[in-house]
Amino acid sequence: MGLAADLARAVDPVALAARIGMDPDDWQAKPLRSRAGRVLLNCSRQSGKSTVASVLADHEALYVPGSLTLLLSPSLRQSQELFRLCLRTYRNLGRPVSPEAENQLSLALDNGSRIVSLPGQENTIRGYAGVDLLIIDEAARVPDETYFAVRPMLAVSGGRIVAMSTPYGKRGWWFEAWRSDEAWERYEVPAVEVPRISPDFLHEERRTLGEWFFRQEYECVFLDPETAAFRTDDIEAMFSEEVEPWAL
Repeated sequence: MGLAADLARAVDPVALAARIGMDPDDWQAKPLRSRAGRVLLNCSRQSGKSTVASVLADHEALYVPGSLTLLLSPSLRQSQELFRLCLRTYRNLGRPVSPEAENQLSLALDNGSRIVSLPGQENTIRGYAGVDLLIIDEAARVPDETYFAVRPMLAVSGGRIVAMSTPYGKRGWWFEAWRSDEAWERYEVPAVEVPRISPDFLHEERRTLGEWFFRQEYECVFLDPETAAFRTDDIEAMFSEEVEPWAL
């Protein structure tokens, strides 16, 4: 029974999550089990996307010996919080692979695997190579130059990217990736699909935040800044040959 359970966890990250008492939502189970090389999670606040990240990171480190998982967040504080969640998951699993080194931003295991969490600043992340799993948290707020700096780290390893965020306007690499024709596997998770968020809370948030903030934070909608003089769609239409010119 023990061997069968170990094999199930090795094959299925959802089984690993169950080991710590986590019962993933349907939307969480899908990216956990996905083997797509490029995954985007456009998720409401408090949807549980960081939990998905921690299980994916720990599963990679435990069951792919010698692997390197890189966690990228916009700030040092966010990097510490995401890594703390990964570390908690690892400890709750009972440290199935012994740690070789453990600190506030990295974990090295006896099987040669590492999880490293970094703030999203281009000058602090260069030098890493052979990344097997790149997880980008709050991706909409990670600058373009930082994202472009980490992509080459996957060139030789053929590693995967899992990028998760709520929208932050119609700008930046995250927005462009979401609306592109590129081969990303996309998941959209508005708050109404998260069973832990009550309708009463959402009603209060809509009233308090206003429509613009609420739609981005909880409905996964990309919006132009309220102060923008022109809509993004109107600007792009100026350069489209499909738009009929005005008749004089």
